[in-house]
Amino acid sequence: MEEKLNLTTEWDKVFPQSNKVNHRKVTFHNRYGITLAADLYEPKDAAGQLPAIAVCGPFGAVKEQSSGLYAQTMAERGFLTIAFDPSFTGESGGQPRYMASPDINTEDFMAAVDFLSVQDNVDPEKIGIIGICGWGGMALNAAALDTRIKATLASTMYDMTRVNANGYFDSEDSEEARYEKRKALCAQRIADYRSGTYALGDGVVDPLPEDAPFFVKDYYDYYKTQRGYHPRSLNSNGGWNVTGCQSFLNQPILQYSQEIRNAVLIIHGEKAHSCYFSGTPLQSSPATTRS
Repeated sequence: MEEKLNLTTEWDKVFPQSNKVNHRKVTFHNRYGITLAADLYEPKDAAGQLPAIAVCGPFGAVKEQSSGLYAQTMAERGFLTIAFDPSFTGESGGQPRYMASPDINTEDFMAAVDFLSVQDNVDPEKIGIIGICGWGGMALNAAALDTRIKATLASTMYDMTRVNANGYFDSEDSEEARYEKRKALCAQRIADYRSGTYALGDGVVDPLPEDAPFFVKDYYDYYKTQRGYHPRSLNSNGGWNVTGCQSFLNQPILQYSQEIRNAVLIIHGEKAHSCYFSGTPLQSSPATTRS
C-alpha cells in the first residue's frame, strides 16, 4: 500500500542531534494513498506507553528544519514524537511535487495520528499535534475534525486560506482582487499544461532587498543562511508551484475551530507580523488558552 521512498540515512538536520533521545526514520500513508516520511524521536530508556506528538511546518519547510527541532525537544521531555514532511514535499511521496492542499494537508496530520495510535509504545488516549506557521492552521483544522487529538499547539500560526484569498494584512480582501488572482492562476495552468511542467513561484527572496520588511529579513536569515538552509526545503530553494496553493482561495480551513473540544494553545509573539491570524480562532474557540 505504501510507495517506497528514498530516505536519507545520515543525520542531515539543521540542528545538532540530541544524546537524550533515539532517532529513526519511519513512513506512513494517508487515506489518499500518499506515503509520508517522518523522523521519529523517543526518549532513551523509555518504558511503557508514552504520550505522543506529531509535528509539521512551517509552510514550505521540511522536517530537517524547525519541526524536527520541536519534535526532538519534546522527546527530550518525555514524549514520543514524529516530525513529518507533508504530501508532495521533502522526502514524502505525492505527485506532482510542490503542491499544497487544505484537504490533503489536514489529512496528513490525521494520518500521523493513525500511525501513532497503533504504536505499541504510544498511549492512544494521549496524542497531540504541533503545527508551525501555515501548519498551525492545518493543525487547528485537523483538531476540529479528529476527536482522537487530545491537545493542539499552533505556533506562530498562519491561516493559509486567509492569506491566499485576502493577501497579507487583508490588504487584498475584495472580490476584484480575488478575481484577478484567479484569472492569473488559470492562465498559469494553461501555460503549465502546454509546457508539461509546473512553474515554480520562488522561495524566500534572494538576494535580499535592502528595503525588505522585517519579517522577510527574518525568513532570509533562517532559510537562506547556514542557520536553517536545507536542500529539500521549498523556502530555501525554488518554492511552491505557482498554482500550488490555488484551492486555498476558496476553502477557509478554520470554519469549525470553535467546535474543538480538547485543549488548544496558540502561541504568537505580539510583534510578529502574522499575529493577526491567531485572533479569529482565539476569539471563537472556548478551548483555547491565550498566550
